[in-house]
Amino acid sequence: MRTSEKPTNRPGVNAERQSPAGALSGPASRKLPVPPRERRPALAALALLLILGGALATTLLVLRSGDRVTAIQIVQQVGTGQRIPQTAMREVQIADTGIDYVAYADRVRVSENYARVTLLPGTLLTGKMVVSSSAELGPGKAQVGLALKPGQLPSTLLQGDRVQVIHVSGRGEGAGTQSRVLAQAALVHSVGAAGRNGVSGQVTIIVDATVSPTIAAYASNGEIALAELPGAR
Repeated sequence: MRTSEKPTNRPGVNAERQSPAGALSGPASRKLPVPPRERRPALAALALLLILGGALATTLLVLRSGDRVTAIQIVQQVGTGQRIPQTAMREVQIADTGIDYVAYADRVRVSENYARVTLLPGTLLTGKMVVSSSAELGPGKAQVGLALKPGQLPSTLLQGDRVQVIHVSGRGEGAGTQSRVLAQAALVHSVGAAGRNGVSGQVTIIVDATVSPTIAAYASNGEIALAELPGAR
């Protein structure tokens, strides 16, 4: 007699045959080992510090930009060694950047002092631009007033400019061809407006006291001309 063979239902038997189609088996089904992730706490802490530092700096800039102070702005040119008049100053509000701008409340004290350098319109005044004494107006200097006609001075002449004071002969043969420099770099102390008599302007210059009588004598005869020196401030 033949004994009929029955399928064995024991677990584990013919497991390979019962694997679903397409499934990996054997070594291919094993996953590659993944290396453990390296932790870098120092880098993380550094990144956090950078973020916090940037946020703090931004906050400080915003806060500082809101701080405003009053300062003196120059509105008309003041030459080196000249007294700074109150009419040359105006009040402006600026951000507090730590620069030692002179406060507008000190304008009266400033008007009693002199410009260390030529102050141009738009300049924000600082303490280093002001001195208590002026060599230009000290001993050995003299102020000479000139009444000049058109052609005897530049039309762009301003207070604080430097000029050559030139004697131009107006008499005798060859008049107007001979000239000589009486002052090489005189300081223009003030410039007036044109008058009704045709005079181009009243100009006051500061020169050495030794040449002031000569300049005044030639000026009375209309023999003085001024040449501007733009680079000599």
